This record gives sequence, structure tokens and C-alpha cells, in this order.
Amino acid sequence: MPATQKPMRYGHTEGHTDVCFDDSGSYIVTCGSDGDVRIWEDLDDDDPKSINVGEKAYSCALKNGKLVTAVSNNTIQVHTFPEGVPDGILTRFTTNANHVVFNGDGSKIAAGSSDFLVKIVDVMDSSQQKTFRGHEAPVLSLSFDPKDVFLASSSCDGSVRVWQISDQTCAVSWPLLLKCNDVIHAKSICRLAWQPKRGELLAVPVEKSVKLYRRETWSNPFELSDNFISQTLNVVTWSPCGQYLAAGSINGLIVVWNVETKDCVERVKHEKGYAICGLAWHPTCGRISYTDAEGNLGLLENVCDTSGKASVSKVSNRVEKDYDDLFDGDDTSNTGDFLSDNAVEVPFSKRTANDDEDADDFMLTSGRLRQRSHVLEDDDNSVDLTMLKAGLLKEEAGDEPAGSFRNQPVVASQQPLYEGPMPTPRQKPFQSASTPVHLTHRFMVWNSIGIIRCYNDEQDNAIDVEFHDTSIHHATHLSNTLNYTIADLSHEAILLACESTDELASKLHCLHFSSWDSSKEWIVDMPQNEDIEAICLGQGWVAAATSALLLRLFTIGGVQKEIFSLPGPVVSMAGHGEQLFIVYHRGTGFDGDQCLGVQLLELGKKKKQILRGDPLPLTRKSYLAWVGFSAEGTPCYVDSEGWVRMLNRGLADTWTPVCNTREHCKGKSDHYWVVGIHENPQQLRCIPCKGSRFPPTLPRPAVAILPFKLPYCQTATEKGQMEEQFWRSIMFHNHIDYLAKNGYEYEESTKNQAIKEQQELLMKMLALSCKLEREFRCVELADLMTQNAVNLAIKYASRSRKLILAQKLSELAVEKASELAATQVEEEEEEDFRKKLNAGYSNTATEWKQPQLRNQMEEDSEDNKETDETEQNPDLHRHGQTLFPKSASSSNVPAVKSGAVTSNSQGRVNPFKVSSSSKEPAMSVNSPRSTTILDSMNKSSRKPTALNRAASSNDKSPVIKPLLIPKSKSKQASAASYFQKKSSQADTTEEVKEEENPKNSSSENSAPCPDNTDNQRPKTGFQMWLEENRSSILSDNPDFSDEADIIKEGMIRFRVLSTEERKAWTDKAKGANAAEGAEAKKRKRVPDENEETEDHKEKAKENLNGPKKQKPLHVSANQKLSAFAFKQE
Repeated sequence: MPATQKPMRYGHTEGHTDVCFDDSGSYIVTCGSDGDVRIWEDLDDDDPKSINVGEKAYSCALKNGKLVTAVSNNTIQVHTFPEGVPDGILTRFTTNANHVVFNGDGSKIAAGSSDFLVKIVDVMDSSQQKTFRGHEAPVLSLSFDPKDVFLASSSCDGSVRVWQISDQTCAVSWPLLLKCNDVIHAKSICRLAWQPKRGELLAVPVEKSVKLYRRETWSNPFELSDNFISQTLNVVTWSPCGQYLAAGSINGLIVVWNVETKDCVERVKHEKGYAICGLAWHPTCGRISYTDAEGNLGLLENVCDTSGKASVSKVSNRVEKDYDDLFDGDDTSNTGDFLSDNAVEVPFSKRTANDDEDADDFMLTSGRLRQRSHVLEDDDNSVDLTMLKAGLLKEEAGDEPAGSFRNQPVVASQQPLYEGPMPTPRQKPFQSASTPVHLTHRFMVWNSIGIIRCYNDEQDNAIDVEFHDTSIHHATHLSNTLNYTIADLSHEAILLACESTDELASKLHCLHFSSWDSSKEWIVDMPQNEDIEAICLGQGWVAAATSALLLRLFTIGGVQKEIFSLPGPVVSMAGHGEQLFIVYHRGTGFDGDQCLGVQLLELGKKKKQILRGDPLPLTRKSYLAWVGFSAEGTPCYVDSEGWVRMLNRGLADTWTPVCNTREHCKGKSDHYWVVGIHENPQQLRCIPCKGSRFPPTLPRPAVAILPFKLPYCQTATEKGQMEEQFWRSIMFHNHIDYLAKNGYEYEESTKNQAIKEQQELLMKMLALSCKLEREFRCVELADLMTQNAVNLAIKYASRSRKLILAQKLSELAVEKASELAATQVEEEEEEDFRKKLNAGYSNTATEWKQPQLRNQMEEDSEDNKETDETEQNPDLHRHGQTLFPKSASSSNVPAVKSGAVTSNSQGRVNPFKVSSSSKEPAMSVNSPRSTTILDSMNKSSRKPTALNRAASSNDKSPVIKPLLIPKSKSKQASAASYFQKKSSQADTTEEVKEEENPKNSSSENSAPCPDNTDNQRPKTGFQMWLEENRSSILSDNPDFSDEADIIKEGMIRFRVLSTEERKAWTDKAKGANAAEGAEAKKRKRVPDENEETEDHKEKAKENLNGPKKQKPLHVSANQKLSAFAFKQE
């Protein structure tokens, strides 16, 4: 199996770095140019112990609990290990020492300095020293003979010397290296090494090969090289068994040879190609630790097979254990071999030796694996043919000469190869924003409320709670006698949990500091053999997930509530308000991927499940690192690759990546530790961690704020940048709709500002698309706009001479208007229905006592029905005072959607001329006497057009004012909000509000007949025409009994009239209304309060439904385009 290279991590500042293992291999010890010695439990240790030994540390060695360092103050210092207590100075030089090593038993050290001297010092008695003189330049490296007879050294003078320790003489010297005057100028530091145990060979890295010299004869029997080595080798080290030799080069290549066969068995390339300056082999297993010239630490695992069959069986047992759950009840005696990681194919060079015999072997090992049932049917005495052949091949390989081996990895055991995906170990439960439990000083939680720290050392075992806002609660110090390991914090309580022990059960401890009574603590013991694995706090509730796959709910005061089973082992939980966010294992992941599921529940009065076990998306080969909510209540999570994802409520509750923290990291081993997310303002609050995944408790970490950025394509371009900003704005304001839907308070100004920003971005993108001649794209962008923004887009297209685009946009404006009107009608119908339901229970006058109002309501509902029916027959529609010829409308676009108006003199479509306001259909449907959308748009087009024309002459640069429609209390109020200027909107709304109560009171005092009510409203031309032609309609259609049928037939006949006739009826109606107004003034008397309210009502209706002045036929282009401008303040 090839070596596994773990990702490198930051160890020290840039510069030469050295590394070694302790005697047992439990710790990795490094030193660097920052003057620190760090003790790592493993490469994943994010909190290594650090010992400062000086300004710079050039070399370190460890033996028998003594840590020796060569420091920049020209001394060799000793510290105790692992305590790191200073234990004196062994020796001094006139300049700094470059290398220090122990002998085999740890009784002596050898040090070489830049003052050309080499010294051997007794560790227990530093006065016992031997000095070796002879080098003519700084000493680069040293190595003790395992038998303590010889000492080898290399120097900048280009020589490698072997010294006789007893008489301090030079036994032999080889001029192998390039000469230089200082260590920093040396091309290679030439870290040479004696073979362990017997010391038969001395390995010296020279240029691109390793020369091996035999003991005492000092002959050079052979050297090790490889075609992949392109730069000078820097350092060598032996495996503890003396069978393998590893070497590192100045361009980051690590090569491992089998010295007996001279084969290259491993080649590993540094991630960034930095020079390898430190190399140490684990004392008991196949692990190599290495450091580079930039201060980074790396680790290779599974290097060769230094422990023989023991390691093979160890791997097999591990894989067998992983697969126990997949094959319950099966005989697993052969599965270890069947699924072993070490099972690899027979090298091709061996296969060619005997094609007939090995052909079947090739099929068995790499192609068709035997089925598991066949393996299980074998009895204890059966022999596996594949294993037998593998043994024969080993014997044949032993008979071949050593030179016949290729540069292939060494085969540890020839077993059938399982080529399928390997299972990923399940991620353990964790609490978000906490640091590992094994640390003595750790964060139990860090969130938007405060920080909980845990101290567990020899002096104290306590928990400190600190609040960001001290007005919530003062800082608290708690004893940790029960050894709590999990914690959560909210504005109501502190929640703690501990695992069970042999004597005590797992406990849930809540400190309800916001309680108004004196008892502010409660503790609950879990059942036997059930441990709490994750906890969280919400508003008024507590949740705890246990090892029994149960989720237990409690009130904040300690009352047990619901309990339900989880689909899998919990990974983490988070709470916010009424929301509970649970992440658990859905199954076993493969090839490094986790298989996680998510549940999102709302625990309010109406409990419901939003996400029902959906898969949780993660980056490939990553795990979950943080789970929580934004400050506004949107679920979010972060994976180990730094991707932050947020629930997109506007896209069917999908997960959208919103930030990649790795883009902001300077080094590969740097990370950001997330502590909070805010949507308004858009902030990702996290702590930068240099060379670690989490911060230390001291000094207090500083919180950094990162921006969000959705991973859209081509964000370097203006188009991609605006697209990313637009959709990010949409997504980060979805929470406003959620808050409104669930009855929470929110600022309306925030929503208005967001809509304004979004519409501005859409207009910029539309302008960019216009410049690029992307007109179809312009229509797509306009479809995302509000009504006002579409009107501005039409004006922009017109001025840009995009005639077809302007027409398409006008058609889109009409569609949007009709959709808006339909939506409002549905909302008002719902309100009317609610009023009907509540009418019988009201103490005030109801609609059942008012036949007049009921008749009027019936008329309105009939008019709405007519509108729906006439919309289904677009060919019957007329716009304004002209007919739509069939040739004027496109074959793909129905005439009802056209915003163009035909002129009487020309008889063709003018694409720039549309109705004065895109909001008019809403008024037309809501007005009491409406007929069709387009007719009503033309009816009310006169007055607003005049207003807009005046506004456009004063201000030629309209500003986007997005449309925000609150629910209207009446149809008249809705219409007034669309067509009146802001100065008159308030007056109209007040009139409508005053209208409702007098309407009820007047109906109690006097109930006028429906005829009087109709006479009070100004008549239109169609109404007068219908009165005179009602008899002819009834004579032609005697079966008409419903008023709606008569009106429908009248509308059809009225539209067939010529333009002049329809105009004449309109003028006639206007004259009749004027005459009635004059007579009313003559008969005017002092009104009482009820009559005043009647006048207010009639004025509001006249403003909305009154006839309009005739529009001149010849107007300028700017006046025509002013219909699309926004309302000016």
C-alpha cells in the first residue's frame, strides 16, 4: 500500500526547522527559527505545548526524558521532557551550533558549530567533553555510530569525516560536497546517518544520490538513486529496523529505498515543493515526520512495512471491524484478507515471468473477485488457491537476483484486492463553537450571547461564563465537580451536560438565571446506559440528544416535554427561538465523505417539521465543523473545507453556499473558527487561527468579520458581479418574509431599502445588456423587476431606440399589472369572506341589515366575473377609443397583452404609447363599475397622464421607487394608492377610513332604495347607452333573466359601435352629470353628519370613476413617454 501523505500544517515561522520523535513515538518534537520547541501529540494536535528556548533554535534531539537544543545564543541547552523545565547548559561555542545529536543510549551528545569545532559532551556530567578539530569551515551535521566507536560529520569545507571517538582522531575523510563559507550558503545541509543496530553502513546524501560507505573498510559498495530525483538531496534517515532509507531533497521530494534490494519503494512530493530540512522515522511503525524550510510540519503514514506481519494483521482487523455492521452474522474469518488495505496487485514484471500460471491469478486479484458466499462456504481445512500462488510468487521473488526488481512499491502481502469504495469513519458528536475536550483550557461554547470556558488542570477544575452584554447577566464562575464537557448559552439560561461514569449517570444541568423565582437550577439524570451527546437551548425550551438515539425536550423550567427517536446517531444540534436544527448520521459514508441528514422543527404552538431528514450537502471529503442559526433565525452550517451554507427559504428550502473562508486564509494550515452569522448587516463573525483549526483560550482571540460571496461564475466581470450582488441581496432578505409570515416584528424600511437596491442592480444589468445588444436578456431581467422598474426600463429602451424591446417590455408590464390585480382581488375576497363569517357575531350594524350594501356587493362580484370572462376572449377587447385590428397584434402575443395604442388617423400600432400607469388594472378591477382591464386602464389614463406629464417636464431623471403594496382595507383605498400623488394619497385614505363607520350609521337611520344609490354615482357613457338599449337587448334575448347577462351582451354591442358614437355617448354622460350637479347645488341645504359622510364618499368615487377630459391626438414624443415615468414627489 502506498504511503499516505497527511496535509501539512503550520509549525514555526519561516526558516530552518528540525524534527524528531520521542523514545516511544508518542510525541513529535519540532524546533524552528521562532525560538520555540513544540511538542505535538499528533499532526492533528491543534494545541501543541510550546517551550521557548531562545531567539532561534537550529536543532533538537530527544532521549531518556532529556530535550537538547542548539540555540542561537551559542549554547547547547537541556530541558526536561515533556514538562519543558530548563535543566542547564551542556556546552558553549563561540558561534551558534548547527546540529546536535544523541548517541545510542542517550548518555552523550555531539554538537557541531560554525566555529569549525565538534564536541562530544556527557549529559550527566557536562565537564566531560571531547573536542574534535580539523574541519576548515562551519560544521553542517553529525551522526553517532550505534556502537559509540565512530562519529561522522559533514562540513562547508566540502568534506565528510569519520572520527575515532576514543583518541579524537580522523579515521577517514571524503571530499564529497561543494565548498562554501557558511551554512546559509550551503546547497545541502548534508544530514548523514549511520545504519541502526550494527552500524554497518554510513549514508551520505551527495548531489542526487545517497552514497553508502561500509564500516571500517570505508569502501563505497553502492549508492541509491532514482530517476525522479531532480534536485540535490538534503537529509537522510533510516528506519528503526535498518532495512529502509528515506531521503529528502531541496525541492520537496521524499524518496524511500529498500537498502537490501536497492529498490525505490516510495516517492512523495511536498505540497508546495519546499526544501525538506528535517526527517525523522517513527521508532516503532512506518511513519515519517518531516519539516520544510518554511516552518511547516508534515507526516507520512503506512510507509513500507517495518513491523512485518503484525501490521498486516492489524490493518486487516481494523477493516474487518469496520465491516462488521455491514455483514451481520457472517463468518468474518476471511473478510479481513478479502478487504485488506494492503492487498494489491502482483507487479506486472512478476506476472510476465510465468504467463500460464499467473493468468488466473491476475483475474482473481484485479478483475472478478470471488463472491462472499463462496468464501463463507469454505471449511476450516480448505486452501485458498490465490493465497497459495501469492506464497509461491514470494518464493520465486526471493530466488531472483536483487537487480531484477523494478522501481515499484513493495508488496506487503499478496491478497485479493477489494477495489470498491472504503467506508468513512463516522464523525463524533460535537458542540458548535467548542474546542476539543482533551485540552486543559478550552472553549465549551462561543456564540452571540457569550463565552463559556472550561479549566481542568492541577490547580482548578472550573467553568467561567462571560456575557457579551453584561445587562443580560453578570459573569459567573462555576465549579466543575461533575466534569461537564458540553455546554450551551442563551439569553435565558446556561445549559451543561456530562457523560456517565461507573458511579454516576449522565446529567443535564440547567441554570435558569432569567427565572423570576429563587430556584434557578435544575438537574435531570438520564436513564442507565444513556449518555447525552448534544444539547441546545431555544426560547423557553431545552433539547438533549442521547446515545440511545432519542431526543428529549424540556421546558426552560425543567418540565419534561415530548420525546422522539432520531433516525441516526446525532452529530450536532442548534436552537433559535422556536426552531430546532438537528444533524445526524443517515448512514455510512464512503471515500472520505460523511453521510449526514438534517431535521428542522418548529416547536411553537403549532409544531411542524420543515426539513424531514433531507441529506446535508458537504464538500467532498469534508466533515461538519459548525451548526447554528444566523442572528435573524436562518439555519446555517460550516464544513471543514471552510464552506458556509445557508438555508434558502426562497428556493424550496435548499442549501446555498454563501462564503468560502479558505479564500481569506493566507496559509494552507490556517483556518477561520466561526462564532456567528448576521444577515443584516451581512457579516460572518469568526476567529482567525494561525496553523490551527481553533483558537487558544489565552490570549483572548480577536473576532474578525468576513464578507459573504456566492460562488457565481465570472465575478471578475461587471455582469457576474452584479448578478452575485442581486441574488445575494435576495437571499439575505428572505428572512424578512419568514418573520412576517410567522408574526414576528421587522423593520419595513429594511425591506424597502433591499427592494430598492435590487431594482437598481436589475436596471444596471438591463442597461448593460442593452449596450451588448442582448434584448432577449433584457426582457428576462425585466421579468424580475417591480412595476415601477419595468416602466423605467420601457423608457430607457425607448430612448435607446430599441423599438421591439420597448414593445415587449410594455406587454410584460400589462401582464404584471393583470397578475397584481388578480392577486389583490383574491386577497380582498378572503377579507370579505372573513367579514361575512364575523358579521353574525358583531354588535354593530351588519350587512344583513343593509340590503343596499348587499346589492352593491353583488354588483361588484358580478363585475369581477365579467372581467374574468372577458379576459378569456381577448379578441373582443378594445383599448381606449379605437379597435385592435388583427394584423396589429403578434401571432404569439394575444391582443389583451398589448400595451400599444392605435391612432385614429394612422390606424397602426404605436409601440411607445401605453396606458398612463401600469398600476391601473388594479384600480379597474377594484372599482365598482369596472368592465375590462384594458378599458378601465384607458378610462383613468387622462388625469394621471397630465400629472406625469407635468412631473416629467420638471424632472427629466426619474428615480426608482419600488412598489410596496400593503393590504388595502377597501377597494377605493387600493385604487387611490395607485393613482394619486403622494400629497393626495393621505387625504384619500382618510376619506375612505371615514367612509366606513358613517356608512353603517346612515343605514340604520334611513335605508335609501337602490335606485337612489345608483343616481348618486356619476353615470358613464356605457351606462346611458345601456339604459336606452335595454329593451332591445331583452327583446332579442327573451331568455335573459340575470342582470349580468344583460350587461355582458350590452358590453359586446357597445364595443361594436364606432369611435365617434362611443365618444358621443361619453360626452352625453358628462353633460348629464354636470346638469345633475347644478341642480344639486340649487337644492343644497345644510347637511347633518350623515350627509357629510355621504358627500365624502361621493367625492372619492368621483375622483376614481369620473369621466376624463379628451386627450389631444397630436402630442410630442416626450409627452408620450412620460406615461412610463415614476410618480414624482
